Amino acid sequence: MKEINLASVITAKRREKGITQEELAAHVGVSKASVSKWETGQSYPDIILLPQLAAYFDISIDYLVGYAPQMEEDSIKKLYRRLASGFAEKPFEDVVAECERLTKKYYSCYPLLLQIALLYINHASLTPDRERSMQILTEAVQLCERVKENSKDAHQIRDAVIFQAMCYLSLGNGEAVLDLLGESPRLDMQDGIFIAQAFQILGNVDKAQEILQIDLYQGLMATFHSMMVILQNNLNYLDIAEAVYLRAEGLAKLFNMNRLNPNNTAMLYALGAQMYQMGGSPEKAIELLSRYVDICIHGFFPVKLRGDDFFDKVDGWLIKNTDVVPRSEAIIKESMMKDVLQSPVFEPLREYPEYDRIIQKLKAYIGGN
Repeated sequence: MKEINLASVITAKRREKGITQEELAAHVGVSKASVSKWETGQSYPDIILLPQLAAYFDISIDYLVGYAPQMEEDSIKKLYRRLASGFAEKPFEDVVAECERLTKKYYSCYPLLLQIALLYINHASLTPDRERSMQILTEAVQLCERVKENSKDAHQIRDAVIFQAMCYLSLGNGEAVLDLLGESPRLDMQDGIFIAQAFQILGNVDKAQEILQIDLYQGLMATFHSMMVILQNNLNYLDIAEAVYLRAEGLAKLFNMNRLNPNNTAMLYALGAQMYQMGGSPEKAIELLSRYVDICIHGFFPVKLRGDDFFDKVDGWLIKNTDVVPRSEAIIKESMMKDVLQSPVFEPLREYPEYDRIIQKLKAYIGGN
């Protein structure tokens, strides 16, 4: 971070330009003594002279006065760590005072404002004065509001919203959280836990449980999808792919993915079969293809996401917030055969009677419906 230091900037730029104090004084229209005092820090140029000095040295006024309205990301991270340590080692109000000074200096540096807000959220409880703690959290809300109103960065705005929700929860204001986030988790934000806590504060325990289930359901589906992407990206590396597959298979069994999202389980078995076939284990590939066909035949239709005995409160949310792929049943059935079993990677399996039985089993299902 730069401090305002006209003295060093003027001295360095004058010498760089190769002129004397008298020459600079004559250009600006002041005495040599004035320039000398500027360079020794005894006084500062009149504000109306700053544009003239900046133009003469071919620099910006910000550079001239050593002012940087923005901080670099690494500097913000280091600053956060230093201030967080300060809350543990120094008087609470001393650190707060430094935070306030920084927010005034870098009021348009929105990443910094967010980090100061987070500092307040994480450390407001350190003061034994409840009223002062609430004041600190309210200041964090105001910083987040500034980011929301002025930043053009969607990620910064999203973080500001989440930080505000955290503040309102600490303040015990469940209504404010629901006004901010709504009463149902959104697919594009991980806000379910905050909405659930808001309902808990308001005494609506059943609704809190519903929201927590929805939040967990979304996290489960996102995790499973990410594992499928990792598996697909590592099909040529059996050790890595198999480790991912086994974890995903365990997750699918643990959370009854056959019921929740049979398409996910079918995809898991299809990718697992490719993995083993490419890894030289045709018997394992056939075993997983058999499971793939069983998933396709049993419970795949109607195509929809659903809950189960564990996720018994998510069906209403799923109906409102998820969209089933707009394809006909006939097209989906055709793709079951074409996209997987007729893939060139499984061509060598045609010599195995078990593979032929799998093909015929799926053909009979497709043809019979």
